[in-house]
Amino acid sequence: MSDTSGDRGVIPGGQAESLAGLIALQPHGIASRVIARSLGGNVTLFAIDAGEGLSEHTTPFDALAVMLDGRLRITVGGVAVVVAAGQVVRMPANIPHALHAEAPSRMMLVMLK
Repeated sequence: MSDTSGDRGVIPGGQAESLAGLIALQPHGIASRVIARSLGGNVTLFAIDAGEGLSEHTTPFDALAVMLDGRLRITVGGVAVVVAAGQVVRMPANIPHALHAEAPSRMMLVMLK
């Protein structure tokens, strides 16, 4: 089945996909792929190699970081938490947050508009 959404990277509807198989780790880097997009928000997969991360920033919307594998240190409002596979962290709108991969990691970011 081909993707007829017109939005490259978005997964087709009506079929099962392996989340980990949709994004590959890049040595010494960060990869991302939007897999769903709507007026209510986006779902983006991230693959982050150990030692890499995203510097502190804010977003105008709440977001959920859902860990698929690996281990991330996520700092929200100055408080750091280590997140592992199967765990989720909510990052509230307009609160500074950052992340650092302590191990090669994949996460799903759900942005809620």
